[in-house]
Amino acid sequence: MLDINTIFAANVDLTASAGIALSTKDFMICTALSLALGAVIAFTFCFKQKKSKSFITTLAMLPLIVQVVIMLVNGNLGTGVAVAGAFSLVRFRSMPGNAKDILGIFLSMAVGLATGTNHVALSLLFTAIACAAAAVYTFAPIGVSGNSEKVLTITIPESLDYGDIFDDIFEKFTSKAELESVKTTNMGSLFKLRYDIELKKGVSEKELIDELRVKNGNLEIICSRKMPDTEKLL
Repeated sequence: MLDINTIFAANVDLTASAGIALSTKDFMICTALSLALGAVIAFTFCFKQKKSKSFITTLAMLPLIVQVVIMLVNGNLGTGVAVAGAFSLVRFRSMPGNAKDILGIFLSMAVGLATGTNHVALSLLFTAIACAAAAVYTFAPIGVSGNSEKVLTITIPESLDYGDIFDDIFEKFTSKAELESVKTTNMGSLFKLRYDIELKKGVSEKELIDELRVKNGNLEIICSRKMPDTEKLL
């Protein structure tokens, strides 16, 4: 049994019972590196995004936790089982996450695995490359809806045939107009039509709505910015 006064000595073997040799010095170096890289990952994947405090804490602490698990089972038959169990923890998150959340969790776990197996240089290089690539994709204008793409919801009376009644207006104001869904409301006396539209350059959104109001009897019309599909892995 290690004495409390000698546990922080540089060459004390912390895992003799596990069949491997790990000094306090090595453990503290790997621990400091895991915490530092976890903080870098948490900052990178939460930059300019609204993330919960628990998610940020998870990203920052996960490399350290995985590191310790790998250090304890390294060299044993249970290593594979431990790794598989660690990665399966992703499915027990309380809230559904988007693709980038999952990416951040797996990156944190990969860094923990690297530091836990004493691949210090690899963990540094891997974190730098992955975070740099994530930052590039964050600022790159890919997969983002333009300002001209809108979601248009039009309420019409049930007696109105919605098949092509707005075609002339859409042809005048939009370059694309697709009917996505039809929903009955007010006990079936009204229809709510949802369109994905793309406005032509220079057209007035107010003029579009004014002309639609003439045809739908001045019922409710909603024109909103098109949001991404929750960044799902499709």
